[in-house]
This record gives sequence, structure tokens and C-alpha cells, in this order.
Amino acid sequence: MTDKLAAYRRADGPLPETQLIWPLYGAGMENLGVNDRPIEVPVPAFGPDELLIRHDATGLCFSDIKVISLGEKHPRIYRNMRENPVVLGHEIAMTVVGVGANLRDRYRIGDRFTIQADIFVNGVGYAYGYEIQGGLSQYNVIDRRILNGDHGNYLIPVQPTTGYAEAALTEPWACVTAAYELKYRTGLRPGGVTWIIGTHADPGQEYTLSAGFDAASHPRTLLLTDVPPDLEAWLRAGARSLGVEVIEVPDVGRPPFEKIDDIVLLGATPELIETVSPRLADFGIVALVMAGETRPLARPVQVDIGRVHYNRWLYVGSRSPDIARAYSEVPVRSALKPGGRAWFVGAGGPMGRMHVQRAIQKPNGPAVIVCTDVSPLRLNDLWESYAEEAQAKGITFICLNPTERDAYAAGMAPFRQTGFDDIVVLAPVPAVIADAATWLAPRGVMNVFAGVARGTMASLDLNDTYGKAVRVIGHSASSIEDLRLMLHETETGELSPNRSVAAVGSLSAAKDGLRAVQDTVFPGKVVIWPQIRDFPLTALPDLKDKLPTVYARLKNGREWTREAEEEFLRLLLP
Repeated sequence: MTDKLAAYRRADGPLPETQLIWPLYGAGMENLGVNDRPIEVPVPAFGPDELLIRHDATGLCFSDIKVISLGEKHPRIYRNMRENPVVLGHEIAMTVVGVGANLRDRYRIGDRFTIQADIFVNGVGYAYGYEIQGGLSQYNVIDRRILNGDHGNYLIPVQPTTGYAEAALTEPWACVTAAYELKYRTGLRPGGVTWIIGTHADPGQEYTLSAGFDAASHPRTLLLTDVPPDLEAWLRAGARSLGVEVIEVPDVGRPPFEKIDDIVLLGATPELIETVSPRLADFGIVALVMAGETRPLARPVQVDIGRVHYNRWLYVGSRSPDIARAYSEVPVRSALKPGGRAWFVGAGGPMGRMHVQRAIQKPNGPAVIVCTDVSPLRLNDLWESYAEEAQAKGITFICLNPTERDAYAAGMAPFRQTGFDDIVVLAPVPAVIADAATWLAPRGVMNVFAGVARGTMASLDLNDTYGKAVRVIGHSASSIEDLRLMLHETETGELSPNRSVAAVGSLSAAKDGLRAVQDTVFPGKVVIWPQIRDFPLTALPDLKDKLPTVYARLKNGREWTREAEEEFLRLLLP
């Protein structure tokens, strides 16, 4: 290691008086920076209970584009951006360069961290790169909101040998790994609000509730609409002994609660499901109890797929007259089925590539992986990056482009009969989501990973929830523990975020990088290095001409490595 790089890692040198930042003054790319450049501002002072950190590497994300597009209308922004601009960047590798007097027993100059960006204090969000200045700046102050928020300390320690790019990219990677660790209830929410609707119940059935309504576990409030007499009598008797409030709801369009944890339908119609579903609380469940001679739903149901994604709504079903079995008969599986068939829809983008890489690298993965994308560039790059590795593990690896209709139809034809055990949707298009759901195998799971907006509706055949026991789930963001797990898997070599890097540049190139993210120019991630000299946005293959000694240290001429990073910094640090 050169003396310059060693000194940089020690971080004990003199600090500059000023720094460069990219302020965003409102919606629109034209409001990023001044004259397409970052601006110069003082390096901030820090107090006795604060840290001064240096941003070493920052990954650019499509979430940044959403802030640029929406400005003050973005749900995580609550300020006048013209007067108090936002500084983007939430995928961060950082180093401590200043320690407040009251923190010197816990932190040292040179300590390295990444950060869980979703920061909350007293329930209020102060996300890094949104309300708190982010990584498109050279330095920042870490205050008590980050060090002692609602979930504790949002800084995650990084080992000295971990690369800066891979540390920064653990944040998006944690979102990917978290998608396979989702947990769902297997019964009524204890202490919640349950609404049982029997309008379309089969009159010949004896409905029961074998679990979730006893001394060990029960809701606090029970709403009843047209419930069959025997079941209603049993529920009311149990409610009296348990102290559960019971409310009769004569009109399904006007329940007394805005947010309901469980909506149980004894028989249903699409219209009824569409009427009551908007009342679901976060993590809410609609249970379709379709017992006996109840007719199947006559048409697909309009489901708010954005709420499935962001609010973790879930639709379950069963043919049993026991309400509890709709929850417990087929527990929701979020992990990929070992030896199963997995389809990644929109696989060619940065996040899709992470999902595919994880499916190949993790033990006990699928036996068949199908990747589809409409970009020939991205799809070809995906094949070149992963096909050989997948095939070496005995995985059938297939890449198909839906715009090439004949080849796509031929490639997908074998799966129309078998279906897919897992479908991960990375394309935020309702018609694509609706079509993908029709390919689920019995007990299959579709994970809507794409960030579709709340209120986005998709037509789903909910007959499959009880007829085939399929489940449609969704996911957004990650927790501190998700980030810790991903960093551990990075530092032990189980997963490599470096393989996601597609292009690099200095802080001056950040606007070009964001345009590239917006226009889907690269198949992987753009990483910005705030501390290096001016260097244009450069795809890794193009380093062959611009920085040949860095290119020589890439793996197979296409993958970022710690060795390439060291050479890159040796050449470009001031």
C-alpha cells in the first residue's frame, strides 16, 4: 500500500476548510447543483456529542431519481428545498475524521462505517440523503439522531480491509437480502382489529375459528357483518369472556375504523374484496375463507400492489371452513425454494442483477433460473456475468427478451405447465405484475420487489390464493439487522457487492451518474468517489484506456475488486 493511501485510511491528516456538495434546490435535474457543478461550502463544525465523517464512496440509486423527479412532493422531504436544499446519497462508505469530546471513549479517527439510511427519532423519519445531508458531499456531521435514534445507533462498523465500494453497496444489497427474510403472521393479530364478513358465506357450512381467539391470543376489537348465526353466537360468547369489544357493522363501505388488521371474508366477490381491502392497516391480511359450494371469484381483483410492496399487505385463502387455516395452512415462504424454478422479471437492472447473483451464490438455491429483460444490452451482460457460474453449479440458466416474441414464447413455453415456484418482479409495471402472477406454480410465491407507488392497481386472480395456495408478497427497504447481516456476508466472502459496480467517477461526475441511472445506461451500479481528483463517469471496460493499471486489476476485465480500488485511489487521491 502506498504512503498516500495508508495516510488516507488513517484519516489523521489536516482537514480542509471547505468542501464540495451537490445541493438539490427542487424537482428537476436542472435544480441539481449550480451550472451543472457542485458548490463549495465550509466543512461543518461538530459538537462534543457529534462525529465529523468523510464520505469515501457513494452508490447512486433510482431512489435518488425519485427525489429529483418529485422534489418537495417526495414523502421523505418536508422542507423548502429552495431555501434548504437536499443533498442526496444514502449508499455510503464513511470514515471518522473528527470525534466530539464526549464520544472519545467510543470512537477513534479512522473508524469506518456504513449507515442504515432509514433514521427515525420519535417516529419521525430523517433519512440519510433525504432530510440529513447525504453522500454527494465530501464531509458531514453525524449527530445524536443517527447515534441514538429510535432503533439505536444507525452506524454499522466496517472492517479496515473491506473495500469502500463494497461497503457503500451493502445498503442496496441489504434490501435484496431482506426480501428473502420476510416474516408474516400465521393468525389474527393479537390485540388488533379483526373484521369478519359473512355476506357471501355458504349457508350449509359450519364455520369455526380454531386458533387466535382464546386467552393466549385474541384481537382487542371484533367487527361483525352478516356473520352466520352459529359462528356469531360463538364469537360473542368468547368476546364476553375475553373482554373483546364487538361492533356490528351493517354497511361494508363504512366500518368504524380506518385501519383494520385482519379482514376475514366467508365467501367473497371481487367487488366486496375491492371495497374492504383499502381499510387494511400496515401488515394487514385479507383471508378468503372459500369453503363448501362457494362459487369462485368471477373475475380478477384489482389489488393495490403498491400497498402489497410498501405496506406488506397479504391475501391468503383456504377451502376449509376453519378461519384459522386460511392463515396457517400454507405459511408464507419468502426464501427461494431449494431446487425450485425461479423467474426474475426485469432482471437486467442493478437490483435485478443482485437478486440473480444471490440466487446463484447462496447455498440451496433454485435449480432453474429464468431472467427476462427488455434491454438486449443488459440481458447480454447478465448472461456474460453469470451464465458460466450458474451452469458450473448445475443450475439451468435462461435469459429471454420479451420483445423478441417468438424466442420468448418458445423459451417460456415449458413453464406454462409447471409454473414457477418463485417469481421476483423488478419491473414496476402493473400489466407485467398481473401477467407474472399467472405463471405461479401451486404454493408459489411472487415477491413484488419493484417500488410501485401506493395506489397502483394490478389485476390478480385471487382464486389462486385458496385454489393453488399461491402468495403475493412485497418488500421495501431494510433494517439495521439486515444491513449487519449483509455486511457480514460481504466481509466473509459469501456475497460480493463489488460485482455490482458498473461505472465509477469523482464527485464532479455525480450529475452525469444520476442521468445515467435515470436513463438506465449501465447494467449495474454507479459509484461516486467524493475525495478523488476530477474523473469523468467511466464504465469499467473503458478503464482499459483511461486507467490501464486499474483495469488490469479488475476480475475478468469486468468486475471491480479491492485491488482495483486500491490502484484507483493511489492514482486519483489528491
